[in-house]
Amino acid sequence: MYLPDHFAEARPEALTRIIREHPLGVLITHDADGLDANHIPFEFDPDAGAHGLLTAHVARANPLWQRCASGSPVLVVFRGAESYISPNWYPSKHEAHRQVPTWNYEVVHAHGLLTVRDEERFVRGMVGRLTRRHEAGEPRPWKMSDSTPEFINDMLSKIVGIEIAVTSLAGKRKLSQNKEARDRLGAADALDARGHAELAQRMREP
Repeated sequence: MYLPDHFAEARPEALTRIIREHPLGVLITHDADGLDANHIPFEFDPDAGAHGLLTAHVARANPLWQRCASGSPVLVVFRGAESYISPNWYPSKHEAHRQVPTWNYEVVHAHGLLTVRDEERFVRGMVGRLTRRHEAGEPRPWKMSDSTPEFINDMLSKIVGIEIAVTSLAGKRKLSQNKEARDRLGAADALDARGHAELAQRMREP
């Protein structure tokens, strides 16, 4: 990833926030058949190991868990808030006409080593944690006990767990830091007006 110093993000709390707020990662793998990418929701434990631990599951029918042996190096990309930025949103553009379109975004690249976890206890615990997290905002959160044990057991048998021991994290927050404050804030106001409140908030942060 091209990473100019003024867009680089290395603060652990910022990287963890992006992953937790946007947990659908792109898992990129490479084997004898070439490159592959799978879109998977992850759980991230930043305190496990040197750089954290990612856990998830894939369908048993997905060949990923058989094609990628435990210990395989992988990359997971987490994309946060993002949007097109028009030069018309910069006040300075209307004075000097020296601005061009761009795209602002937040992203984290997590490099790590994959381990296949095809054990019922691991898969059940991981699904339970994911469910509790993503159902937390519901008036009546769904839980596995809402269904019959037979149904849940059958569904769990159709997925395989994976863990990724993170070896490095690289973050990029391209939020108009290279622009004048009035241009950055002008673009943030325009994003707010167009329904991109999250990105606008990030652009207003120090």
